Amino acid sequence: MKPKPYKDKAGIIYKYGEFFPIELSPFGYNETVANEYFPMTKEEIEKKGYKYIDIKKYKGEYKVTMKTQDIPDHIKDVNDKILKEVIECANIHNEEEKKDICRGIGAFKIIPQELEFYKKQNLPIPRLCPDCRHFERIKQRNPLKLWHRKCTCGGKKSDNNVYENIVEHFHKSEHCPNEFETTYAPERKEIVYCEQCYVSEVA
Repeated sequence: MKPKPYKDKAGIIYKYGEFFPIELSPFGYNETVANEYFPMTKEEIEKKGYKYIDIKKYKGEYKVTMKTQDIPDHIKDVNDKILKEVIECANIHNEEEKKDICRGIGAFKIIPQELEFYKKQNLPIPRLCPDCRHFERIKQRNPLKLWHRKCTCGGKKSDNNVYENIVEHFHKSEHCPNEFETTYAPERKEIVYCEQCYVSEVA
C-alpha cells in the first residue's frame, strides 16, 4: 500500500492504515446513520461520490392486502389473521402533505412475536412502516445545534410561572444571572435551568 496507495475516482489517495474509501462501501449513504444526522439529497450524495440506493424502486413489489384505516383501533379487536396481511404504510397517502412521504417501501407485515408484544402491552397495531416509525423517533431528538441562553429561573419561580422552586437558590429572589449553551431552542416551551439551579431543585 505504501509504494502503491489506492486512489479513488476523485483522486483522493488512501495509504496503509487509513479507513476504507467511501466508494467501497456496500451501503448507500442514505441507508446509513450518517444520513440521519447529516441528511443530503440524492444530488448532493452523488456529487460527493457516495453511493445512493433508491429505496423507492422496491415500492410496489408487495401486494397490499390491508389499508391502515381497516386496522382495528384497539388491540383486543385484532386476531391472528393480521399476521397474513401486507399492511400499507399510512404515509403512502399522507393527509397533511397530500402525497407519498413514506421513507420505506410502503408496506409491512406484523410477525407473531410483535403481535404478542402489542397484546401484552395493550398497544395498538402501528399504522406506519418500520422506516417511517424510526424517522418519527428521530424527529424527537434535539438538533445538533447549540443556542446561547439565559437561565429561566426567575427567583422563586420559572420565568413562565409554571414551576415554583422548592428550595432557595444562590441568587435568592433575583433572576438567575447564569448563561450557557443548550440544545433547547429559545422558542421551545421547556423550562431550561442552569446546572446550579437544576441541581438545587433535584438534590
